[in-house]
Amino acid sequence: MKFLTATDKYVFRLTVVPMVGVFFLAASLLLLEKMLRLFDFVAAEGGPIDIVFKMLVNLLPEYAGLAIPLGLMLGILLAFRKLAISSELDVFRAVGVGYGRLLRVPYMLAFALAALNFAIVGFLQPLSRYYYEEMEYQLRSGALGASIKVGEFTTLKDKMALRIEESQDDGRQLIGIFARVANNKGQVLSISAEEGRFLANKENRDTIILRLENGTIVQDMPEIAPRVLSFTRHDLPIDLPAIERFRERGLDDEEREFILPELLDIGWSESASDAQRAQGQAAFNYRMVEVVMMLLLPLLAVALAIPPKRSTSALGVFVSIVMVVSYHKINQYGESIAALGRIDPFLALWGPFAVFAALILWMYYQVAYVPGGQPIGWMENIFAKLVKGFQKLVKKLRREPKSMELTAHAA
Repeated sequence: MKFLTATDKYVFRLTVVPMVGVFFLAASLLLLEKMLRLFDFVAAEGGPIDIVFKMLVNLLPEYAGLAIPLGLMLGILLAFRKLAISSELDVFRAVGVGYGRLLRVPYMLAFALAALNFAIVGFLQPLSRYYYEEMEYQLRSGALGASIKVGEFTTLKDKMALRIEESQDDGRQLIGIFARVANNKGQVLSISAEEGRFLANKENRDTIILRLENGTIVQDMPEIAPRVLSFTRHDLPIDLPAIERFRERGLDDEEREFILPELLDIGWSESASDAQRAQGQAAFNYRMVEVVMMLLLPLLAVALAIPPKRSTSALGVFVSIVMVVSYHKINQYGESIAALGRIDPFLALWGPFAVFAALILWMYYQVAYVPGGQPIGWMENIFAKLVKGFQKLVKKLRREPKSMELTAHAA
């Protein structure tokens, strides 16, 4: 006997295509919205463009934590909605194939994606969040090459002023360079060059070499007439500004940057303070409840996928998105107040889960075991009345110009 029957393969095809589509659509929309802000931020800081894409890669686990459950639920919902609208669902039930049997493949997908989401929110997401914060800090501090801005004077260690007219080849080629360098003996060098480039200094990593080409040097020394020198190539050492090292992972109350084993150690450690234990337990319970809820999403999807008879209403799709996003936000709020110690972390996170789970089970029972059951039937009735009222209003507005035209002719 084959493990997957033709029915399972059919349900799998109906589920996977919209699931993958919703996942990529949700992730793309979230990334595009963030990409615009990052481009503005990097441009304002004068950093390289490629850092934007590196930061976006580190944001993927953050957005996947919401996009994966949303894609799973909408994939199952749209698959069962198609079965219901085409009356295939009635045929399956007539031959003895109930909802439980049809949910076999969706639950395989749910367990697989729940395991993937567990790895993401438990291990990958905390690390990627830390690396994102580190890149943002380096960009602000100038460690990524953003300390020297084109078209502006930049002061380095109060001994050098540097100005670059133009940058080409992604910062590798510099055009129109002016530098003014002072030393402790009162000597001042005014250097101008047609072009140049920055080179790494292998002997001293605290400095870099600015290799200048085709320029002049004006030496201004106390009590001595200035001298003018011409050069075809001149290496100018530049001391790098001292950049404070980025904080270690998890400091400054950033418990979101700890992986699950670290949260267990902090949240239930006797040596940790009360605030640290509250934060650790809140973060741990938040991640676990987000993963466990994925196992109830197939039931929620089926409960909202079946429209009333002789209806193609898509209200269930809208309600499902609202419920998943709202539950996610409730969990975030519960984690915040639990981390402050105002409420027990277990109650703050698993309490809403219990309410939500009971609601989902009731909704599924109404669809699967109550003849003609519609858990959101009252919402469907209100929605249908609103649609009819809107259609009547549109028809009325379309008739009004004709009546006005007839009145004008009569006059």
